Amino acid sequence: MLTDRYGLEASTDSTPARDAYVSAVDCLFAAGADIERQFEAVIALDPAFALAHAAYARSLALHGRGAEARAAAARARELAASATRRERQHVAVVALAVEGQASAATSAMLLHLDEFPRDAMVLSLTTGVFGLYGTSGRLDRERLLLDLLDRLAPHYGEDWWFVAQHAFAECECGRLAAAEEHAERALTLHTTNGWAAHARAHVHYELGEDEAADRFLTDWLPTYPRGAQLHGHITWHTAISALMRGDPARALNIFNAHMDPRVAGQPPLLALTDAVALLWRLELAGCARETAAWPALRSYAIEKFPKAGMTFADLHNAIVFAVTEDHESRARLAAEVHDGMGKQWGAEIAHPLMRGLEAYARADWAAAIEAIAPTIDSLVQVGGSRAQRDLIVNTLVAAYLRAGRNEEAKTLLSRRGDPRRSVPVAS
Repeated sequence: MLTDRYGLEASTDSTPARDAYVSAVDCLFAAGADIERQFEAVIALDPAFALAHAAYARSLALHGRGAEARAAAARARELAASATRRERQHVAVVALAVEGQASAATSAMLLHLDEFPRDAMVLSLTTGVFGLYGTSGRLDRERLLLDLLDRLAPHYGEDWWFVAQHAFAECECGRLAAAEEHAERALTLHTTNGWAAHARAHVHYELGEDEAADRFLTDWLPTYPRGAQLHGHITWHTAISALMRGDPARALNIFNAHMDPRVAGQPPLLALTDAVALLWRLELAGCARETAAWPALRSYAIEKFPKAGMTFADLHNAIVFAVTEDHESRARLAAEVHDGMGKQWGAEIAHPLMRGLEAYARADWAAAIEAIAPTIDSLVQVGGSRAQRDLIVNTLVAAYLRAGRNEEAKTLLSRRGDPRRSVPVAS
């Protein structure tokens, strides 16, 4: 029987289809470009290849094409009936995740990995900040992921995809020396792996190495296709490093040249949240509002996220609607998140955070502080990385400073034990 790159069976009689599948999975694992097109090519070679349909569903879901992803997952389930037990389980776990059955997918994933630890596609469902653990709403989600990857590490050895994912998980848990070593190793193993560069950028951020981050990303980004999955987000890191170095003009230039959320190929969740986060951070740093950019973000937000449910997007949409004074959308979003409490991950934390962000947008510093401060130790529940969640911390610091409550701002930063740098906000 033909096998994939991890030595697991692939139920296809077509060697070209198997080879194309391995190449497409590698492209997905490297956060490359034209991922969906590559899986479409695999399916064209063997329309009955269940694993290809499941991976296609996964790639569609990552790019916000939910209805198409669910259809592809359903087709994979049908075709898997004649595949091996491992493949049937593989398809079932991927399908559960694509269908939004996160709890069932997580349980099935863990059982499957106990038996088939090298089933990397199944493991990939929980890596990163928007995987099954990342969107679980759990306070311990970062440690759960790192514990899982620590346990599976002997099964992967020097696999370039795994090493990069392990590095990022270590970074998020504060294991920075190991994260730095693994990120460098992952880049050596696969120089154009977007996930490895992403992990390296986060290590630089956590260590406060903004100049080093700028040098690394300036050298590395030209090797990475503009339409690749993480191109916009890694570009966001260059803009953040510029802002942290006191160069908001360069950060804005990067936004204007590279961070239009409507650029094809960027996952909608990252495209929206990165754009909003950078513009909001620029305002926190004392820059004038970019009045031309926010209405376009509002249109994009309404198109891509017409209803609440993706908690991390909901928080950023609250900022968009507050800045653009779209009171109807703001009220609708707040009501939907409120109704989602107990059902939507992190909604209990997101709801007061949204109130606080809206209060900040209307310069009501006291109301912003009152809403945000009690949530600050639970931010991990709403999703995103430490670097992304610093948007909320920076907002609270800025509110303290603008309310003349400087000591509380200092206490917050001190209590967090933040090793990086002063937060770039204007008082």
